[in-house]
Amino acid sequence: QVQLVESGGGLVQAGGSLRLSCTASIRTFSTYVMGWFRQAPGKEREFVASMYSSAGSTYYTDSVKGRFTISRDNAKNTVYLQMNSLRSEDTAVYYCAAYSIFSQRLAAAIMMSATSYDYWGQGTQVTVSS
Repeated sequence: QVQLVESGGGLVQAGGSLRLSCTASIRTFSTYVMGWFRQAPGKEREFVASMYSSAGSTYYTDSVKGRFTISRDNAKNTVYLQMNSLRSEDTAVYYCAAYSIFSQRLAAAIMMSATSYDYWGQGTQVTVSS
């Protein structure tokens, strides 16, 4: 059974940085697309970032471009989200998600859609104080 466990959330002042980690219990981790999503109180879950391989394309929602960076270490079965220049509007529960490249294509629209992902973590809270 696939499990995703996020860590690294917390309270940070505006302008600060956090790095989220997500470790997956997936034997063939390198064949999975990994994504980050977030959900703020009273809002729908939204896409943040996704990637397949370090040599491939990465995708970001417009509001985090230039501030957030997604990366992965396949040897550690871990995907990261480095978040810099944090803003109060980044406050949310952040979720890690995964889908196998054998279940969905690698098209941008698919990699940015929550419905493409089969596995989800429990979420980690990020709170940015202004």
